[in-house]
Amino acid sequence: MVLYSVILPTYNERENLPLIVYLLNKTFNESKLSYEIVVVDDSSPDGTLAVAQSLQKAFGEEHITIVSRKGKLGLGSAYSAGLAKSKGDRIILMDADLSHHPKFIPQMVEVMEREKVDIVSGTRYRKGGGVAGWDWSRKLTSRGANFLATFLLNPGASDLTGSFRLYERSAIGKILPKVRSTGYAFQMEILVHAKKEGMKIGEVPITFVDRIYGESKLGASEIVLYLKGL
Repeated sequence: MVLYSVILPTYNERENLPLIVYLLNKTFNESKLSYEIVVVDDSSPDGTLAVAQSLQKAFGEEHITIVSRKGKLGLGSAYSAGLAKSKGDRIILMDADLSHHPKFIPQMVEVMEREKVDIVSGTRYRKGGGVAGWDWSRKLTSRGANFLATFLLNPGASDLTGSFRLYERSAIGKILPKVRSTGYAFQMEILVHAKKEGMKIGEVPITFVDRIYGESKLGASEIVLYLKGL
């Protein structure tokens, strides 16, 4: 049976982590898919690590692996650290803040198997996809960033900045060593390298929901890094 590894980078996600783990467990069990969750915590001051350890005891070490890192080291390196600890044949990258609902995972699996693609990207910008909970200025910023990246890079996907994706392990394993971005430009660079490698990309429309608990990690420094990445 194919094993799916979900990599969840966390920083101050103590309220969200139990909910996303519950939803992942429910989704995988209902879909009869084998899974593990790799939590990569960057020394969250709110006690996220202790919550992760409690969840590991509740769901079992076969389902939850914890990577605890010293300091806030960045999103890209968190994915790399999680991949190194993961055992899955296929890798899912997603946010831990409930912005990405696990209910879309079975659709991603279906597209990967039906279309024989290397990557399935959740997209906000195709029919059936969208965003909930954002004000007009944030929607405009997101649309503008995505349009600019698509225009300049043309990677063959409609949502370059989205972070909810399913990968064949061989695909993400080949791409990650080439990625130099450490912030949110990381997602964009992955698809650029995928195109250069001739990898096939499928898409599933998703609804991105703004976080309920905690604060967004997207600040001015991340926007600067994104523009540099372009």
